[in-house]
Amino acid sequence: MESPKQYDIISRSIHWVTALAVIAMFAVGLWMVDLTYYSTWYKTAPHWHKSAGILIAALTVFRLIWRKVKPAPAIEGSAFERKAAHAAHHLIYTLLFVIFISGYLISTSDNRPIEVFNWFAVPALGELFPNQSDIAGAIHYYSAIALIALTSLHALAALKHHFINKDNTYGK
Repeated sequence: MESPKQYDIISRSIHWVTALAVIAMFAVGLWMVDLTYYSTWYKTAPHWHKSAGILIAALTVFRLIWRKVKPAPAIEGSAFERKAAHAAHHLIYTLLFVIFISGYLISTSDNRPIEVFNWFAVPALGELFPNQSDIAGAIHYYSAIALIALTSLHALAALKHHFINKDNTYGK
């Protein structure tokens, strides 16, 4: 089967929804850790952050399944660029899942489920190891920083291919 020339509309939509959601979640995450108990956002911001995180996790799983159904266009560029792009994509997905899992471990260590926008609840496993919230919190934070750094590099590479190389890597 021949590789498609561009990404389909569903793949492009999921890509941009995820990109914007990850940027927003990073900003909200940084903002909400400084909220005080007396802030009106003290309970609301974490509730939205957790709820959106669960939905982004589900969207990411769907995206991986969709990618098996609808293959991506071939990556253009030198052998190094192709290998770097594949490695970056794998690392982006790995970081996303580390963030999803660590966020879950932070949120459920008190044995309370995650209420997703009050639509449904994701059951809690409770505290699985000592200092779970603190350890998972550090992993969550540093993985989010690494994800933002890597996706920034990803965006710069896409812009380079689009404006300098004028090739199809950008997904015209």
